[in-house]
Amino acid sequence: MAEPVKSAFSFPNIIRMFGWCVLASMFVFLANNFLTLGSGMGGIPLIQALSDIGTYPLNALQAASYPAAIFVAIYYVLMTADMPLRTDADRITAMNTFLIRAAFWSVLIVGLADLVISAMRVEDMLTPLVGDQIASDLGRSHFRGMYVHVPLILFGTVLAIFTRTLGFHWLTLMIVGAELLIVFMRFIFSYEQAYMADLVRFWYGALFLFASAYTLLEEGHVRVDVFYTNFTLKTKSAVNAVCTILMGLTLCWTILIVGMGQKTSIINSPVFNFEVTQSGFGMYVKYMMAAFLGIFAVSMMIQFVSYLFSAVADYRGDPGARVIQNVGGH
Repeated sequence: MAEPVKSAFSFPNIIRMFGWCVLASMFVFLANNFLTLGSGMGGIPLIQALSDIGTYPLNALQAASYPAAIFVAIYYVLMTADMPLRTDADRITAMNTFLIRAAFWSVLIVGLADLVISAMRVEDMLTPLVGDQIASDLGRSHFRGMYVHVPLILFGTVLAIFTRTLGFHWLTLMIVGAELLIVFMRFIFSYEQAYMADLVRFWYGALFLFASAYTLLEEGHVRVDVFYTNFTLKTKSAVNAVCTILMGLTLCWTILIVGMGQKTSIINSPVFNFEVTQSGFGMYVKYMMAAFLGIFAVSMMIQFVSYLFSAVADYRGDPGARVIQNVGGH
């Protein structure tokens, strides 16, 4: 049995400080990415901001936001020094669960709405229904993204507050239904449009990337190993903790920095420009599929921090370990 926490700077609290500092830095990075690169408020990427603080008013604030976030994270841990690692891990998992639930509801609703709009454009039904001007506007990605997708994403986030399902179970069923619809329409009615395949790819991309954090929580990822299966629980916990830091968190930060480091990066550029694929009258959701990679990195980083806390708790022998059946090497 592990010894109870006796100091604010005990080993468990140092681990908690590290984890919360990682999360605080991530959230500040995302906020700065939107404010300085996406909203037009000014500012430049972090590395330039640190080397040229005096050029733009926002540079000093941007550079200072990171140590401020780290200070808040450390202060939180010090104020909750008696909190067990598992309790903190559960809190982080709950936060991540809400994020994933909101993301799934958003893509489900946006997918259905954009499908209807795209279908009506193909069949020339928009103009009689909403008039020439709005019909023309709905053919522009910036208008559809800002005035259709964004409100629906906000609605999906609100819906996530009042629901408890993670959402991807229903999304799986919707993917099967959408694929089945394509088969029926193609082989029975000889009818097929680009937006039909776009919907399947849109939902499948969300399912694959958003469910990864839940799969990590449930130890569902395939673990290819030679030695791990025969390790003791304490050794497995040490391996999980070290690899979470050296591989898991590093991978997530790499995705965020490479994908969002500049305005022209592989995630920022499609999202900020509402990029679409013009294959006939397809759906206008390509930019959201680029954002999926960012959501994957964020949700995985949050879950990796929770995983780190649980692994350290297992290593120390803290009570309350989750028992997951059929976990081992594959």
